[in-house]
Amino acid sequence: MSTASAASAPTSLPTQLPRLAIVGAGGLGREVVVLARQINAVRPHWQLTGFYDDRAPATPAVHGLPYLGTIAALNAELEPLHVVVAVGNSRSRAAVVARLTSPRLTFPILIHPGVALQPEQRVQIGAGSIISQGCILTCDIVLGRHVLLNLGCTVGHDAVLEDFCSLMPHANVGGEAYLETGVYLGTNATVINQVRVGANAIIGAGAVAVRDVPGNCTAVGVPAQVIKWHE
Repeated sequence: MSTASAASAPTSLPTQLPRLAIVGAGGLGREVVVLARQINAVRPHWQLTGFYDDRAPATPAVHGLPYLGTIAALNAELEPLHVVVAVGNSRSRAAVVARLTSPRLTFPILIHPGVALQPEQRVQIGAGSIISQGCILTCDIVLGRHVLLNLGCTVGHDAVLEDFCSLMPHANVGGEAYLETGVYLGTNATVINQVRVGANAIIGAGAVAVRDVPGNCTAVGVPAQVIKWHE
């Protein structure tokens, strides 16, 4: 893990910049392209190479970047490459990362340049995580690997989000809350202070978890109630 802050670039990007590819050519992939370009607009940081996806997009280029092939093709890359996995679903993102087996691939942290993250905040962020525009993180927070904070999310003091947690736009995590591996919070969902959410649980859009939620379930409503169990 590392304590991270944002960076990015002007108009022309020198070729010696680290190469960055995106896995996932859907909506989140396009949003990640925008994020990387916003980072580059502040300070040149990435040379964007293109998209990899087992399902080819409808056009040969997406947002001006070429489709480069499948995950197998990515694993066959001969040169070192930074990779961001732009898959919104927690379990699907974990499954994709598990398939990225080449030792030449590394997973950078992408943080929107407008997100305030200073060393005194003591925020630890795992490899491959994405922090989008408008997010607010206070202090003494731990984010695991490949955590996704979509637009406008908030995370309070002493919160822990384990690997592959996904927060959709405007989700909120209170102070001292604990999200186990692969938790998914829908748009505008809230986990209040000191609540623990079990691994692979889904908190539906607009739901409010006011007490602990078990793993491998879907909970919806205010307060959040379990409506379905997952295998």
